[in-house]
Amino acid sequence: MKTFTLHKGLVVGIDRPNIDTDMIIPKQFLKSIKRSGFGQNLFDELRYMDEGKPGVDCKSRILRDDFPLNYPRYTSASILLAQENFGCGSSREHAPWALEDYGFRVIIAPSFADIFFTNCLKNGLLPIVLSKKIVKYIFDQVEITEGYQLSVDLQKQVVITPSSDEFFFDIDEFSKRALLEGLDEIGLTLKESDLICAYEVEHMKNAPWIFGAIK
Repeated sequence: MKTFTLHKGLVVGIDRPNIDTDMIIPKQFLKSIKRSGFGQNLFDELRYMDEGKPGVDCKSRILRDDFPLNYPRYTSASILLAQENFGCGSSREHAPWALEDYGFRVIIAPSFADIFFTNCLKNGLLPIVLSKKIVKYIFDQVEITEGYQLSVDLQKQVVITPSSDEFFFDIDEFSKRALLEGLDEIGLTLKESDLICAYEVEHMKNAPWIFGAIK
């Protein structure tokens, strides 16, 4: 998992509520568990005129001209601005995989579906909850300012605008530490490998019959 400390990036907004995980990555792409290659099919039904199929290159497909991710001005966007209840629906981990593979590092919205929010944190994406008023303000600025960028400081837990306004956001300490260190749950566990090995050695001495049964 990539470390996350400071990130400055171009913002793109999708101004509709209740975007569910099937919109983020449609069901036909869920057969693969490689965690990579999903970016080209992110928001597939919203981005393309035809139905996407697994393993098919999207370069020759016809893009919808009314979807923000298809606008040239947002080509390199890495911060996604959304509306309330983003990531609702089925709890597919492929949704944050697709967002991360596309190039997003931050998602800002007034609210998220709980499971999607947790899945983002476990996969190196930073979901940020800001008030509806602040989200609307950012949407307005993105609309009128081509190349609008935000800076996100995870250590200080602030979103910083080009005019130096700072918006504080909450994050639990465990998830914050994991993102700052670039460690998922397995990585965090392996940091304690010496203690785990010491415990196993001692446990084997105290209860050898258990290990004999395992063999």
